[in-house]
Amino acid sequence: MKKEFLNYSFIIIGCALMAFGVVGFLSPNSIAMGGTGGLAIIFNHLFNISIGILFAIINIPILVISIKYLGKYFAIKSTIAIILISLFIDVLSQFVGLHALSNEPLLATLYGGVSVGTGIGFIFKGGGSAGGGTIIARIITSKTSLKTGTVILILDAIVIVATGIVFKNVELALWSMISIFTTTKMVDVVLTGRPNGRIVHISSCNNLERIGLLINEKIGVNGMLVNGNNLSLTKEKYVIFVTVPANRLNALRQLINAEDTTAKMIVMEASEMLGTKFLD
Repeated sequence: MKKEFLNYSFIIIGCALMAFGVVGFLSPNSIAMGGTGGLAIIFNHLFNISIGILFAIINIPILVISIKYLGKYFAIKSTIAIILISLFIDVLSQFVGLHALSNEPLLATLYGGVSVGTGIGFIFKGGGSAGGGTIIARIITSKTSLKTGTVILILDAIVIVATGIVFKNVELALWSMISIFTTTKMVDVVLTGRPNGRIVHISSCNNLERIGLLINEKIGVNGMLVNGNNLSLTKEKYVIFVTVPANRLNALRQLINAEDTTAKMIVMEASEMLGTKFLD
């Protein structure tokens, strides 16, 4: 019960943030977002029907079809999310009277993308969906060999091209592209956080036990030491796997250079970290 309350809280907050981004930044500046939300903004310009109503009209039929492919539980949460987004958009635009918070395209694009992306991320965390674009992609991928990301990219490209044609302004299409990119990045930030860790692989033909102990003592992190062979099976190799805070990366580099100049060090960004992070 507590988990479901948290999930629906995420969905409500996400819907409010998404509606705020659309009404306060994107729609007044004719900048489209990705998927069906972007289509609602375009159709609003063509038919002068409220974006909230258009958003619901476009998405509800897609959700009905999606029950067969994605399950009733997901469809129920997504339906609630879409209804809330539609209501919040119309309430903010027609009853609250929220006007454009910025008429500068760059500011509107970035802040609109941040608000919408954060909202979509919260909706995803709550187990729902913010619109038909992702759902259409899942349905298509279940019937074809196309990947979900490829289908979403195609759908967003259609929205971007339609924006330029309908508004007769190539710059608006380009702004919409930046908005979609910003939205995508913010969704990732909400879902995976902003871990400040780096995954480091250290390999050498020399025994790395001493370096491992020094890393634990001076850098304050733990990891794993593996002993094996190179691919030609002609040399014995030692490898350390460790996750290090970004601000300790330079200290680790200096430590390795001081102890073993032949050691190779590969650094990768940790996009998501679970558990006790650096101390395991």
